[in-house]
Parts: sequence; structure tokens; C-alpha cells
Amino acid sequence: MAAPGENLRINSDRLWDSIMEMAKIGPGVAGGNNRQTVTDEDGEGRHLFRQWCEEAGLTMGVDQMGTMFMRREGADPDALPVYVGSHLDTQPTGGKYDGVLGVLAGLEIIRTLNDLDIKTKHPIVVTNWTNEEGTRYAPAMLASGVFADMHTQDWAYGLEDANGKKFGDELERIGWKGEETVGDRKMHAFFELHIEQGPILEIEEKDIGVVTHGQGLSWMQITVTGKDAHTGSTPMPMRKNAGLGMARILELVDKIAWSHAPDAVAAAGHIDVHPNSRNVIPGKVVFTVDMRSPNLATIEDMEKQLAEGAKKICDDMGLEIEFEKVGGFDPVTFDEGCVAAVRNAAERLGYSHKNLISGAGHDACWINRVAPTAMVMCPCVDGLSHNEAEDISQEWARAGTDVLFHAVVETAEIVE
Repeated sequence: MAAPGENLRINSDRLWDSIMEMAKIGPGVAGGNNRQTVTDEDGEGRHLFRQWCEEAGLTMGVDQMGTMFMRREGADPDALPVYVGSHLDTQPTGGKYDGVLGVLAGLEIIRTLNDLDIKTKHPIVVTNWTNEEGTRYAPAMLASGVFADMHTQDWAYGLEDANGKKFGDELERIGWKGEETVGDRKMHAFFELHIEQGPILEIEEKDIGVVTHGQGLSWMQITVTGKDAHTGSTPMPMRKNAGLGMARILELVDKIAWSHAPDAVAAAGHIDVHPNSRNVIPGKVVFTVDMRSPNLATIEDMEKQLAEGAKKICDDMGLEIEFEKVGGFDPVTFDEGCVAAVRNAAERLGYSHKNLISGAGHDACWINRVAPTAMVMCPCVDGLSHNEAEDISQEWARAGTDVLFHAVVETAEIVE
């Protein structure tokens, strides 16, 4: 297939303006965003995205998980579409670029094709996957997981947030529960652009990350139960301190990750302490341990060490412990042909690049199971993400979207 000419570039000012306009919806308290999945703010962001897509001539489909599919027709009505996109939902203290860049870069591809009056053989579909972040409703990449048949739709609908509100009810409440059966769509390929969420590209002064693999992930929710008691009047030998048990387990988690260095990471980010009072020894703690590695055997060994070591800690302290795996996926190897399209695009456009293993989970990790898939990454300042201070430059966004444009359009095949 013919590659687009190297002179073909996106309109970086228009892309940047769109990112800044979307950031006005669900503003955070420190310059970022709080646009959590299936909230009113999520709904508002969806409406704006729909408006922009329809202005660009796209037609919308929405599946029963709320995922938005915005389609530009191709010259061949029988050709499978090339999909491109990411997610518009954010963390509670999220940045303006995580996920959003990938969705709006997909829209910018369409706008640029329209500007240049370029037709493609394959349709192109810009996608906004529902609940990629997994912060309000675990696990992450929920809708793409249902699409790839990793979760059932009924199970996803029944997930509850911290206030007991069910995902399915909230999706319907904001008006974005579609009619389309999840997973019925067939894809020629899928591409996703994302900020790196790590420091490698910036440190090594590379414009583009060509993502060849994705780390596997394990989310283990641990509940440690002791006994609530007064912090001042309970003798030390008589305490059943669930908080102290958690602290010792978290020290173990750190040791386990270091023992598998450099190909493993682990920490706990979600922690609930009960009753969470200044003068009460915690009687119960619930926390989630996040362990990742590009090697499945490493993840399995880390899980085994955690289960055995945490149980011993609690047994020695007279505490009870429960484990529940609330999320996870195996390491991912992306499609060689799609990865080559990304790498070739970077080289054709003169952007410096390097192969990367994605440290974070992305919708592309699930879609890779059902369609040829690849990812493009651009740097982010200090590797910071899931933080309102997350930042990228307009030049980084332009380079990433230029490469995405070329990879997508080459795969969709220009009609002369």
C-alpha cells in the first residue's frame, strides 16, 4: 500500500485548541481535570466530542457500554474500518492529556483528511472508550474489556462506586447507553496515541515511542481486619492494629518488586482505613496492590509471594486477611504490521523514536486480542501522569499525531 507523502501533516494549532477546550469540562482544582466516567461531566465532554465529529461529517454509533464510534466512510463499502482513539474520562485528579490526546488526535486525522480532500479505501472510525481509567468503577479498560469478551456486560453493569451507584444505572442516567451490541464491530486495525506516562522519552530526547509490548498487570485487593480500639487506653500487647498490618504488607510489596528488578514494579495506591479517626486504632483496612511486569511468570511469582507473605504477617499479628483479584491482564505483544506502520511513519517524517514497553494499561491492550493493534507514544514532562500537573508540549502532541495520522492513513489506504 502507498504511504502518505511526508509533506502531509496535521494542524497542530487546531488540535491544541481542541484539547484546551475539552479541558474546560470537568476542571480540577489545580489545573487538570476531574471528568470521571459516567458522571455529568463525562456526559458533557461526550456531547462536545459528538458535536465536533458531526461538524467533520462523521456519523455516530454508540454501543451498550457507552463507547462512541464516529465513522468517516471509505471508498470501499465492504472494507473493514481502521479504528483510532482512546478515552475522554479522567482520574479524580487527572491531567488534560491522558486519553484525551488520543481521542482528539483521531478527530484531527479526520479534519486533516477533509482539509486535503483525501479519500481512503477503508472507513476510519474515531473511538471514545468508556471507563478506561477504572478509578470510579474498577477494573480499568472496562468497556474495551467487554468488547474483547474479557468481562460480561451484566457484570460490568453491576459494578458499584464508593456511593453504591451502579455503573449501568449511571450510564443510562447520563444518556449514553447505546443500542449497539458490544463487540459486534470488526476491525481492520486499531491505533492508539497516548502520552508515555513515564520519563524515558523525555530523558532520552526522543519524539516518538513505538510501543511494541505492554506490561501485564495484577490488581489484588486486600482486606485486613483487626479490632477498633482507643489509641490512648489500649495497651500495646492487646492491640489488633489493621493499619500496622497493612504497613508491614506494603513494605513486603516493595521488597517483592525490588527482588524482580528491573522488570517489575508494585505499589498500593487505593487505601481505605476504617474508621479513619484520629484516636481509634484501625480495625479494618482495604487496599489494592498494583503489580506489573512484561513477563507473565514474574507477575505470577509476585502474586504468590504476596499471598504467602501477607498471610504470615497477619497470622503473626492475630489479624484476619482476605484477597480478591479485582483486575489484571497478561503482557501484550502488539501486531508486527501495525507496529511497523508506526515506526515507518516516524522515520518517514524525520522524528526521533525508540521502541517502548508500555508501563500502563490501555484500551489497546484489550483490543489487541480481537484486531491488529499498535500504539504511538509522545513524551510527557517528568513522566508525570494521573496528576493535575501532567504536561506535554504542543510540539510533542503534533509529532505524535503526525505519526498517528500517517500510520492510520497508510493502513486505511489512500484512494488516488
